[in-house]
Amino acid sequence: MIENLHTSQISVGVIGLGLMGSSIVAALLVSGHPVKAIAPLPEDMALGPHQIEEQLINCEQSGLLSRSVNSYLKQLTVSEDYNALQDCRLVIECVIEILDIKKAIYRKIEEVVAADTVIASNTSAIPISILQQHVSRPVRFLGIHWAEPAYMTRFLEITCGQQTEILLAEWVYALAHYWDKEPTLLKKDIRGFVTNRLMYAVYREALTLVENGEATIEDADKVFRYDAGSWMTLMGVFRRMDFLGVPDYVEIFKNVFPKLSNSDNVPAIMQEMIRLKARGVHTSHGLYDYTSEEAKEWNDAFTAFNQDIYKLAAQYPGDKIKGSV
Repeated sequence: MIENLHTSQISVGVIGLGLMGSSIVAALLVSGHPVKAIAPLPEDMALGPHQIEEQLINCEQSGLLSRSVNSYLKQLTVSEDYNALQDCRLVIECVIEILDIKKAIYRKIEEVVAADTVIASNTSAIPISILQQHVSRPVRFLGIHWAEPAYMTRFLEITCGQQTEILLAEWVYALAHYWDKEPTLLKKDIRGFVTNRLMYAVYREALTLVENGEATIEDADKVFRYDAGSWMTLMGVFRRMDFLGVPDYVEIFKNVFPKLSNSDNVPAIMQEMIRLKARGVHTSHGLYDYTSEEAKEWNDAFTAFNQDIYKLAAQYPGDKIKGSV
């Protein structure tokens, strides 16, 4: 199924038009695809088209568009009718992480798409091997895990389930390069995939330090920003060890690993956040408190930062540096 790909000839469906779903739609439109967006909820139908237009405007301001926003919107169909997916070669589900809801959506997708249409989930929580049990042809099901904002990040994780046909995964992997991504292809389905396994280890350790009174939230954030943040866009963890000297890490591992948290409990701080129904900048209260003006400033700053880091990463293509493999 590997071929010379022309995105303008490959219709892609997206189910769910929340923040992540609408961001994925924008990324696919920028890449030249005709996109069929399905709004499974009334609020998706009401807010989704506006969110997509706003995201395309962000792309325009970042220099990602070669023509007008309106010309990209002409490639978009937004509907509540799953029949709009009939000509799609790829359909991406992007809804809430509740298995029964996903199962119902997969049934609706399979009723209308062709037998060789690839079906994918943007899940970051449910194993692909479990999800693919709920489609009639599990060989065509896989995971495509995006990062927010999908149109302004180079991350993409493609994950095979136990029954996924590898040629289909390789087709999506090839297609992802047309989306201007640096994709990874995981041929084995692991809980949390790679990015969540790495990041949740960091979250657990940071929360443990705060709960033990060994660091404040502010200090933990500063350390991560100004240490890891100073090199992560250029090199990954293994390249970092090569750069600083591999043998030096052995003694550090011996001394530090026994001290790291291996708790499997939800930290008390996060349980309190749930009790308070705190959602951070979305409710002006979370691990930090925000005024409405501060919340908007953080959202605006995140948009501007993603524009900057997207361009910065392109200046230092790590896997193309001489000597890379």
